[in-house]
Amino acid sequence: MGEVISATDGRCEGDPAAPITGFSIDSRAIEPGEGFIAIRGPNRDGHDFVAKALETEAGCAIVEETFPADTSIEQGGAGAPSEYDEARLVRVRDTFEALNDLGREGRDRTDHAVVIGVTGSAGKTGTKEALRVALSPSGSVHASAKSFNNHWGVPLTLANMPRGIDYGVFEMGMNHAGEISALTRLVRPHIAIVTTVAPVHLGFFASVEEIADAKAEIFEGLVPGGSAVINRDNPHFERLTAAARSEGAEVVSFGEDERSTVRLMHCDLDPNGSTVTSDILGETITYRVGAPGRHVVQNMLAVLGAVKLAGADLKAAAEALGALQPPVGRGQRFVIATERDPVCIVDESYNANPASMRAALATLGLTPRSEYKRRVVVLGDMLELGKDSPRLHRELAEAVDAAGIDVVFASGADMASLFEAVPKERRGAYAKTSEELAPALLSTVQPGDIVMVKGSLGSRMAPLVDELKRKFEDR
Repeated sequence: MGEVISATDGRCEGDPAAPITGFSIDSRAIEPGEGFIAIRGPNRDGHDFVAKALETEAGCAIVEETFPADTSIEQGGAGAPSEYDEARLVRVRDTFEALNDLGREGRDRTDHAVVIGVTGSAGKTGTKEALRVALSPSGSVHASAKSFNNHWGVPLTLANMPRGIDYGVFEMGMNHAGEISALTRLVRPHIAIVTTVAPVHLGFFASVEEIADAKAEIFEGLVPGGSAVINRDNPHFERLTAAARSEGAEVVSFGEDERSTVRLMHCDLDPNGSTVTSDILGETITYRVGAPGRHVVQNMLAVLGAVKLAGADLKAAAEALGALQPPVGRGQRFVIATERDPVCIVDESYNANPASMRAALATLGLTPRSEYKRRVVVLGDMLELGKDSPRLHRELAEAVDAAGIDVVFASGADMASLFEAVPKERRGAYAKTSEELAPALLSTVQPGDIVMVKGSLGSRMAPLVDELKRKFEDR
């Protein structure tokens, strides 16, 4: 507890020697001995859940000075009053600042670790998870949980970084300028990766160039002598490179471009993964990537480039990528046997933007007709695209055609533009919401189909994945 008090400049009447095993901002996920940080969010105030956290044996609760002591409240409508134990309260001026203080402390105590930061318009989480897999043969790895990539998730991940870790991997996201700048200055990476720049969050930016500048903020936190790993095949490569060099970074490029220092030489794509030959900073290796898709092959170049820059075992890292699986909601495949042919449900429901949508459609198109007779897609709105949103949705019709999609289901105001652009014989059904789309979808999908469900998280496409799985599993 003493380190918590020192890092946050807080005060507590409890025992400074009492150990705190980690930190959480979610009272539902608190583990015994962890510190609960009562963050004030836009929808909920963590102070309302302090009693619940303490009841589940949290080591302490970090609260603001104004938080009442010796007061009884009712939590969650349970009707049972709870008294706060002042000896387990660490009082601070501002809990969000305390979270950042704990993040800085976490970064400082592991200064010997190689720290890698990842951002980009698409592929951040997959790249972060691949780095976790690829670095594990060379040492201990601490990486962001799920998609903890915002102003709460990044400092929380830093605060939970154990002493003595060999590698730290941190995902950083944004939808406004300036957000990554704050995060990268906390992370202080030795290596910073930008997977790609694409028209995402255009509702908050005037141009894709502005998005590139916001992604380039990751270089501001690089330690002296750090490396920037940048996609050479992206049209904004030179812009990103200039930003990296202005921060004194060594630039390492990756891609198919012959000038890339990490270069794709050859790849064979199949529905279950890819066999790849690449030149990784002068070393030619052939390896298997367990997750499918050309976009995954591209991002693995960045991963292996970072592995070599980090001084880790390149061959062991490449071999480990053979076991790579898509993260939750980002391409997981569920094959369900039926009395006739199997059905395959591809869960891409976590997020969507024009780049990731095209990549997912292209990957679906790799599945041979001999495995599944029909390719069905269920597409929800891609959000935060601003005034160009209807056009960006409509332009996906070309990718749908190229992937050989047989039936298109769509939901959401902007996805109507795509549905209208698809030939009538390929139209399944359209609805304003995913909930309204469910009956038509469930009555149409049949054994022998491969079905991909994709949309932005706010489009609520995940329940359709659950309903499809339930339909066939119940059989």
